[in-house]
Amino acid sequence: MVCGRCISAVENIFNEFNIKITSINLGEVESESEVSSNTLELLEKRLEETGFERIKDSAHQLIDKIKTLIIEKISELDIDENFLLSEFLSSKLSKDYSSLSKAFSQNENITLEQFFILQKIEKVKELLLYNEFNLTEISGKLGYKSVQHLSSQFRNSTGFTPTEFKKLKIHNRKPLDLV
Repeated sequence: MVCGRCISAVENIFNEFNIKITSINLGEVESESEVSSNTLELLEKRLEETGFERIKDSAHQLIDKIKTLIIEKISELDIDENFLLSEFLSSKLSKDYSSLSKAFSQNENITLEQFFILQKIEKVKELLLYNEFNLTEISGKLGYKSVQHLSSQFRNSTGFTPTEFKKLKIHNRKPLDLV
């Protein structure tokens, strides 16, 4: 789950099955009581029909937590230019960054840093399309040391400069959970 609408959709599915939820956050749902295996199977099928999946093993749960933390951090639009992904994730998850990085790379075939950059680029696309901020403001909100650095990373990722992207008729945005 990567947004409020996702949380709402998952909550509605649980309600369809009359499963009382004690807490629901991005990537996590806790039910009031144990769910039977038959109901769980039907619930998983319904979640999959809606584009969600239940993460069963601990490695995938960790990866999901990492992705959620990164997406939430980027959506805050308050990343300091001295922000260190390694310190952020280590402190949030109370785990050594090298083990987090290794687990992520093995399961996702992309490094944590690459994932972080791709997520920031998708946010830049969104902000450019909504025209709320200029490139200098976007650069500052996403922790880039300069507009040139943002532009260079954007071009390497998309093949376009931010200005060229903004002029395109078709905007190649990806859903955040598919990056």
